[in-house]
Amino acid sequence: MKWSDITTLISLAAMWGASYLFMRLGAGEFGALPLAGLRAAGAALLLMPVLAWNGGLRQLLAHWRGIALVGLANFALPFVLFGWAALQLPAGSSALFTGATPLFGAAIGWIWLRDTLSAPRLAGLALGFIGVVWLVWDSLGGVAHGSLWAPAACLLATALYGFSSNYTKRYLGGVSPLAIAAGSQCAAALMLAAPAAIAWPAAMPGLRAWAAVAMLALACSAVAYVLFFGLIARIGATRTLAVTFMIPAFGVLWGALFLGEVITPAMGIGCAVILAGTALTTGLAERFFERKVLVPTA
Repeated sequence: MKWSDITTLISLAAMWGASYLFMRLGAGEFGALPLAGLRAAGAALLLMPVLAWNGGLRQLLAHWRGIALVGLANFALPFVLFGWAALQLPAGSSALFTGATPLFGAAIGWIWLRDTLSAPRLAGLALGFIGVVWLVWDSLGGVAHGSLWAPAACLLATALYGFSSNYTKRYLGGVSPLAIAAGSQCAAALMLAAPAAIAWPAAMPGLRAWAAVAMLALACSAVAYVLFFGLIARIGATRTLAVTFMIPAFGVLWGALFLGEVITPAMGIGCAVILAGTALTTGLAERFFERKVLVPTA
């Protein structure tokens, strides 16, 4: 990969890691549905004028069905699922589950797109999912009544991310990243408008919650997803999903710095197992030992 792509991956991980902090700050006052709706609507309002200015509306209209599906699977549903989980799980715990995204992406690509997985990569899938089970089990101690629903919501969201990346690779490879990002955010905003209005909180949220929504819409959605789809177009879905190696670390870091969340040894073990499995599944471990992955091009 080029150095510019590596820098983009790190920036993307920092922004998405911060999204769990902002969801934790905003979900309590807004609720999951209004928070998700405002996040998508704000991102769409920022991106659609840029798309129109760059002459991308024709491409959006030509591929609106596929882009709308990405809006549902990569934005509307995950936004709601993670927002709801943020009501119960610490920001760092929610972020840790994102480490499973490459596993879902590789598994879906293997089953659906017939992507080839070697024996080490299949072993990586198994190892990674063991780490997921470990994290789910550990998270039950911090969730009211030992409920599985909050961890399950996070895992479903990551599975949807894995599906969306493969769908984008298969059906939207020739569509500009800006058209995908703007159009899918707009579609998600339309899908969430009525549910968000129905679930709107009776008391007006405070300034901190509104600031969290603004950061979710601008940095974590509008900017981040343009970078994300651009990376898929340049380096492929599997390599792009390697960004989730770093998202858990940033999510835990922001939660500890700004919310005083505690990092437990069990969280570290579970995350390490997931990352080891992901390194095998995506082939990063093989390329590391072949001394290829650490030689960026100019």
